[in-house]
Formats: sequence, structure tokens, C-alpha cells
Amino acid sequence: MAYHHGDLRRTLLQAADEAITEHGVAALSMRDLARRAGVSHAAPTHHFGDKAGLLTAFATAGFEQLAKALATSRLASNSFIELGVTYIRFATTRRSLFEVMFRTDLYHADDPGLLAARAQAADALYAAVSELPGGLLAADAPDGPVRPARAGTAEAAPPEVRRAGLAAWSMAHGFATLWLSGAFPDRDLDPAEAARSLFAELTRDYAP
Repeated sequence: MAYHHGDLRRTLLQAADEAITEHGVAALSMRDLARRAGVSHAAPTHHFGDKAGLLTAFATAGFEQLAKALATSRLASNSFIELGVTYIRFATTRRSLFEVMFRTDLYHADDPGLLAARAQAADALYAAVSELPGGLLAADAPDGPVRPARAGTAEAAPPEVRRAGLAAWSMAHGFATLWLSGAFPDRDLDPAEAARSLFAELTRDYAP
């Protein structure tokens, strides 16, 4: 089966998604990906270099998708709580991506493309901390419509915004990790709904 260059990359990443979903990242092999994609055994290595290179591209795609989801949620919902719910929904519906994205031992964590995608996701979070209703520093929220997060928002965040952003991320990521591991109680609930209720309860201590 022949693929154009761009199609091969997409096909291999889709194959990686399927393989990790079925057997976990530890069992991932370049030979299996080639078989799933219907290409030569050498094609994945030729395209990505090695398994770490493949997982770098995989994690980058995950951060790009997360950044897009957070940015869309931020603009559409105008709600800090819904931003957290979006994070949970991403984690529980894109599990293979989520579980690789934060395993920096698996990929080239200094890859420029990965760092840029990760920064976009962080910008959406840190902008929401002080700008969205329900944000941990919402008392300082400006009036008017929500604007797209500016590039570099996370990096330039003052200490209080950074602390609040880390607290919010810890809550959402902790919930997602507990849910995915099966340790969270009340498994009959929808994870997004459970998260929405929990985040609303927690933010009562911070919102004015």
C-alpha cells in the first residue's frame, strides 16, 4: 500500500494510538506499527528515527489537540470550571494520548514542536486563571468578551497566577489520573459530570 509523505505520518500515529489503546505503551513496537499501517518494516524508523521519535510526534499531537480543546472551551463556555471539565473529557476519551503526553521519559522532551504545543495548552490554562468567571483569581477578571490567550501567557505569568494555575492543573490532572487508574469511587457516574460537580465544590473556597 502506497502513502504520500503526510499520509504516512498520520497513518503511523493512528496505528500507534490503536496499539497503545490495546496493549499499552510498553508493548509498542515499530514492527507492529508497520504491520498495522501496511507499510515496510523500515518505514516507521525511516520516518521517525526510533520509538522515542515516534512518541515525540505522538505526544506533540496530543498537546496540539489538548490546546485546541482548551482554547475552544475557554472561548465558548466563558467558564473556568468548564475548562477543567474539558481537560477531564480529553483525558478520558483520548486516553492513549494523555498517558504518553506526561511521560517525558518516553520521548524527546526538548523537541521544539512538542514544547510549542505544550506551551499553547499552558497559555489557555493560565489565561483562564485570571480572566474567566470561576477562575482562581477571578476577582481580577477584566470586563468584556473573552479573547484568545496570547502566546507566552504561561511563561510570563506572575507568581500568584502561576501558583493558581498549578493548583488548578493539579486538581484536574489528579482527578483524571484517579479516574483512569480505577481508583476514583462512584464509577457509575460520567467522568465529566463528576468532575464538574467536584470542581464547582472546590472553587467555592476561591471565588468571591
